[in-house]
Amino acid sequence: MPMSTLDLLRELESTAAREVDRHLAIAKEWMPHDYVPWDEAEDFVTTPWSVEQSRMSPVARMALEVNLLTEDNLPSYHREIDVAFGREGAWGTWTGRWTAEEGRHAIVMRDYLTVTRAVDPVQLERDRMLQMQHGYHSQDKTVPQVLAYVSFQELATRISHRNTGLYSNDPVCDKLLARVAADENLHHVFYRNMTAAALALDPSLMVPAIREEIVGFAMPGTGIRGFQRKSVMIAIAGIYDLRIHHDEVVWPLLRQWNFFELDGLDPDAEKAREEVAQFLADLDKSANDFTAARAEREAKLAARL
Repeated sequence: MPMSTLDLLRELESTAAREVDRHLAIAKEWMPHDYVPWDEAEDFVTTPWSVEQSRMSPVARMALEVNLLTEDNLPSYHREIDVAFGREGAWGTWTGRWTAEEGRHAIVMRDYLTVTRAVDPVQLERDRMLQMQHGYHSQDKTVPQVLAYVSFQELATRISHRNTGLYSNDPVCDKLLARVAADENLHHVFYRNMTAAALALDPSLMVPAIREEIVGFAMPGTGIRGFQRKSVMIAIAGIYDLRIHHDEVVWPLLRQWNFFELDGLDPDAEKAREEVAQFLADLDKSANDFTAARAEREAKLAARL
């Protein structure tokens, strides 16, 4: 019989404590204000924003806005993991620390975007209001599902931030987002290791949860205004697409967890693992199709020049 949520959290407590200690030992203190070019700041009343002031391409601006608005929903994310993991012991310590570190990301990104006039500050604020009022809701994921989801999501977020920085063609933005991505990587490692520990405790409980989060995966920014259109543009730019998701997010985690080598699964978990294998094959094909279509599109555009 699968473990109960309470038993799983209790059994994982000592691992969570070790992972918190490991995180605190290697996490680097950094100050958001050190990454913002304050000497570029101007008064928006005297000089209202206009698009030509931005040194960003339209797609880079779009990616930065999506990244920031995703980070803005931190209160909702805190609520979700607080409800899932509880406020006591190592789990509560982690939730508090994670929330505090994530809070810096929105601070530094918004300051950078405002000071450099990269995006329209009025529209950005309106979108922030809309996004935070909508909030993020996990649809009552179980603890195993939460562990699996955040393992994938934190890694995907790290890659999205890092690639956005590279795509921005701005050394200041690149350095800033590299710093944010480093935080996201440490958060990913915590959740990855906790999921590995849960798999060792009860693989038949965790495998179906991992299946659910792979098959139904969606980034937490899905509620952002125009998210589908923006995500397509971000994919076309190669910042985050199906190939990256398959090659750099899903497969590395499954290999880390020895997912396809796990022994002793019950029939439901075995079936779930087979479904993951089929989904990955389909995802790989979709990624190939998208990559081919993008290459064809780029070739046609180049031919017109």
